[in-house]
Amino acid sequence: MLSIINISKSFKQRGLVLDNLCLEVENGETIAIMGPSGSGKTTLMNIIGSLDKPDTGEILFKGVTISNFSEDESADYRNLNIGFVFQEHLLLPYLTVSENIHLPLLASTHSQDELSLREKYLNELMKKTGIYDLKDKYPFRISGGESQRVSLVRALTNKPSILLADEPTGSLDAKNAENLGELLLDMNREFGITIILATHSSDLAKKMLKILHLEEGKLSV
Repeated sequence: MLSIINISKSFKQRGLVLDNLCLEVENGETIAIMGPSGSGKTTLMNIIGSLDKPDTGEILFKGVTISNFSEDESADYRNLNIGFVFQEHLLLPYLTVSENIHLPLLASTHSQDELSLREKYLNELMKKTGIYDLKDKYPFRISGGESQRVSLVRALTNKPSILLADEPTGSLDAKNAENLGELLLDMNREFGITIILATHSSDLAKKMLKILHLEEGKLSV
């Protein structure tokens, strides 16, 4: 599904962060990327999600090169194929839980029939993740664990092929971190979504099929 071929990325302040890095991702895989702070985990996730571009190298998604996409092409690629979950839930405070979840639908045009099907799908997701009864509440009225579940459902709104989770349990207590890890696996099993997550948590990483370590700009098992 995804091939990352010899990509490198450097920053003026940090120097070389990714060094001829390679990664092959199969459809439906679950991958944890571990590494010390500053090792480039977030940079790699941003490049996979086309939020940033490598200095050199190539990225293929289903055989199509995405490394040289224009801004509009990158936006379409993200909207159609990628879901993001970050350490902070990034919910808009002036929108309800339901409105936050439906926000990604505004990025593309849908027929009334498509919207009805998507509404049914989102209601099912909210019930599966235990947030359906919170749908009319605002973010400041729900807990951190609940907010992160809302963030997860929002990331799945457009039925992405790949879910990118960057330290998704970093701001959660042990119980909520465990619950979110299990939810991620449930989404993988039920919908076949490929999961790539960056984490410091060995407990979360062990839930994934594959654990990779990012050090000195390269990935290793």
